[in-house]
Amino acid sequence: MDRSIQLKDEELGKMLREMKKVVIAFSGGIDSTFLLKRAQQELGENVLAVVVASELFREEEFDGAVALAEEMGVRVVKTEMKELNNSYIAANTPDSWYHSKKMLYNQLNTIAEINHIPYVLDGMIMDDLDDFRPGLKARTEAGVRSLLQEVNLYKQEIRDLSKQMNIPIWNKPASCSLASRFPYGTTLTSEKITRVNQAELFLME
Repeated sequence: MDRSIQLKDEELGKMLREMKKVVIAFSGGIDSTFLLKRAQQELGENVLAVVVASELFREEEFDGAVALAEEMGVRVVKTEMKELNNSYIAANTPDSWYHSKKMLYNQLNTIAEINHIPYVLDGMIMDDLDDFRPGLKARTEAGVRSLLQEVNLYKQEIRDLSKQMNIPIWNKPASCSLASRFPYGTTLTSEKITRVNQAELFLME
């Protein structure tokens, strides 16, 4: 493996050890799974995975993330967000992503405070900087850290490291919010989200 990737991984381990206790926003995707595994390796039981049930993501994604974290032997907290109750999110504008992330990070910070854990981490990576990401502002405001970005790790590097570590989902395709299927300005409702979800599940079958 490329020595530069190994150096990034070593730096990640060093940063995790210095933090001592962390909460990780866990989606079950490859980025947050890699981060969770590395945190577990460095910090053992001082890692808490938070899995959030959202109206804008498939229930199967939530169930899969919970099952994966439990299979890894990591402590898991399950919580939920009612994003469509927030008029800014339901309005489905470019700013909606900011409000959605703000809701998420506020919940993560609350859970971290209750459990007396000083750091909240998410799985954002270098590739995310190339996309439209209003959530970055919400992350900065909330004081949440993106260690994979801080050590300059890219998606392919994370897949390579994950494969080397025998993480079973190392090649899992990325998934995103069901809200992304709707043009900006189309008001989001539970009915619309459900119809899109059912249609996509039918196509996948």
